[in-house]
Amino acid sequence: MKMSVLFVVFLLLCVHRRSSGSHPKPSCRYPPSQWCRSLEIAIECRVQKQCMELNAIRANQSVPPVSVTLYYESLCPACRAFISQQLFPTWTMLQDIMTVTLVPYGNAKEVPSGNSPFTCQHGEPECRGNLIEACIIHLTGHSAFQIINCMESAVDVLNAAQPCLQLYTRSVSWSTVESCVKGDLGYQLMHANAAMTRALNPAHTHVPWVTFNGEYTDENEDKAMSSLFHLVCQLYKGVKPPACTGAAVRLNRGFC
Repeated sequence: MKMSVLFVVFLLLCVHRRSSGSHPKPSCRYPPSQWCRSLEIAIECRVQKQCMELNAIRANQSVPPVSVTLYYESLCPACRAFISQQLFPTWTMLQDIMTVTLVPYGNAKEVPSGNSPFTCQHGEPECRGNLIEACIIHLTGHSAFQIINCMESAVDVLNAAQPCLQLYTRSVSWSTVESCVKGDLGYQLMHANAAMTRALNPAHTHVPWVTFNGEYTDENEDKAMSSLFHLVCQLYKGVKPPACTGAAVRLNRGFC
């Protein structure tokens, strides 16, 4: 269950309790995150009314979500701050109305010959970090963003990779990631990220570089760097989810 959905369930439950003057306490064998997973669970946990109200105000699935694509580098301080302070928290609350695509490459350069096929702005460790994250994104699917955020929020991005992987998924082993990093698959993934980055129009001049629905504008960048959450709510064309009614909080910006 998504975080925004869970938040609304709790909100509706609290409103219901106050209006009824009683204080029912759901007693069931399921955690709150699964209360609205099915009608049977909702009935057992005595929250069916709240779950029905929730379904009535959820984002309209016929309206396309806001597509956010981040072009970044694994060791860029500004990229790390944007992921951990803006992008991941915004996605956590608004994943009903947005999608996120991560492209780890940034200001790297593809070298046709030599021992290393890529050079990176922050040195060889960043090239390895980009490669690890590209493999994780490819291999872990829906768990990828949580793993990447875990890495980018850590003191040491590279050393955090294995424990972050193990924390958020059990279906992909670290040895599988290492095989990707050291093999042809890793190179192919990085080459694809290089091609995507080179194809940007206008061409990127710094990272983090963020596009919305495939387009970049200076205006959207300014808004994204100060309050991505507010911008996603603004760009979404459907009925705004309850989370979007909160006040915007401006944050400092930075680039590499």
